[in-house]
Amino acid sequence: MGFVQPVSRGGGMEKEQKKLAVYVHIPFCIKKCGYCDFLSAPASEQVRQAYVGALKQEISGFVKRNEEVLSGYNVCSVFFGGGTPSLLSAGELSGILKVLREKLVFSADAEITVECNPGTLTREKLSGYRKALINRLSIGLQSADNLELATLGRIHTFEDFLLSYRMAREEGFSNINVDIMAALPGQTVSTYKKTLKAVVGVKPEHISAYSLILEEGTPFYECYGRKAGEKHKGECEKCLPDEEDEREMYACTKEILLAAGYHRYEISNYAKEGMECRHNICYWDRTSYLGFGLGAASFFDGCRYCNERNLSRYLHLTERGEQVFGECTRLSIKDGMEEFMFLGLRMTCGVSEDEFLRQFGVGLFDVYGEVIKKHVSLGLLKVEGGRVSLTDRGIDVSNSVFCDFLLDE
Repeated sequence: MGFVQPVSRGGGMEKEQKKLAVYVHIPFCIKKCGYCDFLSAPASEQVRQAYVGALKQEISGFVKRNEEVLSGYNVCSVFFGGGTPSLLSAGELSGILKVLREKLVFSADAEITVECNPGTLTREKLSGYRKALINRLSIGLQSADNLELATLGRIHTFEDFLLSYRMAREEGFSNINVDIMAALPGQTVSTYKKTLKAVVGVKPEHISAYSLILEEGTPFYECYGRKAGEKHKGECEKCLPDEEDEREMYACTKEILLAAGYHRYEISNYAKEGMECRHNICYWDRTSYLGFGLGAASFFDGCRYCNERNLSRYLHLTERGEQVFGECTRLSIKDGMEEFMFLGLRMTCGVSEDEFLRQFGVGLFDVYGEVIKKHVSLGLLKVEGGRVSLTDRGIDVSNSVFCDFLLDE
């Protein structure tokens, strides 16, 4: 059974090539952080090697089953996420990428990103990445304060980050993202500003700035979550910044990064001009993407799929040459419209009236006219040049705006 039903190529070169993003999940890390609910865990070298082999088999088998339909697509982006992809050797990552390049058609300027953690990078790895034509790194710093890093359970210090960053520059990487987090236990507005200024000081091309989310099932949720706070009469919650401090952290992020030449192109992402993350934009504008690896998700031809999440089962299925994803969840027109708005409005450029009409065969204002009018009057949305986007005030309360784009059954 194939991933999608094959369609006729219809004339070869005259057929327009569509964009395709690829995500590769590496579910391994040295140590699980207390706030992390991603599908990742420590594993032995033997398990990691078996997994790399399984990934190659999954990619090869998938493309073979869907070769005809995939011939109409060009890969514009590959993103190795995790976990900690930089835990693998350069040879292992380049081997996976080699299979992808052999099996799929790549755009000449494809963006190839590897998520990295300080403490796992070496010059040998970085040199190997460059030889494999990996052209973008995303480094998980999270904080420039070593006490905050220790509280998070990170394996590195700020000094380790600086060393990794300097090595990456010296090895020729000219497109680097740095991840940081706000609203951490024990964090103050002052220490968060120091993190912002420290990151700006090393001049990455891209900065992702997220607030800590307490995910159920994580040690952080048990310690700092609402139930734990109630159980201990609020004592644990005092470890987290209060709402006023969190709002100030949120405000100073834009202020400091804008002053340093970073423009906000998505709610949590800032970049130098022309250095926006193409891979993430593919998600937000609903470009087709394929996910390979444990628990990886795919979106293709209006359907969503998710891979097997049990590692032993995943390895068994790939060894037998069987597909590793479950049944297709085909989005209804209603689902597609809602998703179009939720994802598209995350970007500061907003959503296109023409693209909405092209995808759904009906006008954006025919469906959402009253909702848009309401939020324009509240100063939360603006309509300019055939696009609808959040204002600065709208970004601050984006979740409440998004809720109004849910359609009645």
